Amino acid sequence: MNSMRTWRGVAAGTLGAGLVLLAGAVPARAAEGAGETPSAMVASYKTLADAILAVKKTEANLVRSILTSAHDRAQAEMGRARAALKEKDAKGAQAAIEDVAAAVGQIGSEGDSSVGAIRKRLLEGGHHHNADGEAKGIYDEGFVIVTKTAKAQFLDAAKAIGQIAKAPKADALEAEWTKVEAAWAALMK
Repeated sequence: MNSMRTWRGVAAGTLGAGLVLLAGAVPARAAEGAGETPSAMVASYKTLADAILAVKKTEANLVRSILTSAHDRAQAEMGRARAALKEKDAKGAQAAIEDVAAAVGQIGSEGDSSVGAIRKRLLEGGHHHNADGEAKGIYDEGFVIVTKTAKAQFLDAAKAIGQIAKAPKADALEAEWTKVEAAWAALMK
């Protein structure tokens, strides 16, 4: 947290110093109309806004990558579970199905606990990627991509898949996987 504050302090100090230098370099209202902000300051602010918005877009892309990784893992484990069920390998099927459930749960939670800790840190620092969506009840606090509806779908499916692991059955697993894939397709469109 202190490193975040330190970074923000350095950035704010640097920006502030640059603006003071800019203000000193531009004679008061010389080239600008009365009451207008000097164009150099506006250009700097515009560049800063571009950078802030780029960071937000980068965060969304990174979270999509985390989700895609979890989905890819779930698909691979589904392949392993299908093979184990076909071979009547109950222990292998159980282990693979548990791994499917864990990966689907990570999709619903927008990552594992290590990602959750980062999200908590961002929230404590005042960063809410989807502040408007949170206020409207669309997103849980700090979530970037996964809506409350999608979260419920993935977590319900993860729970059901976890129950299937106790007594593996191919048809029940496929039915739940179909729900996961439908929720995934809706989330990623």
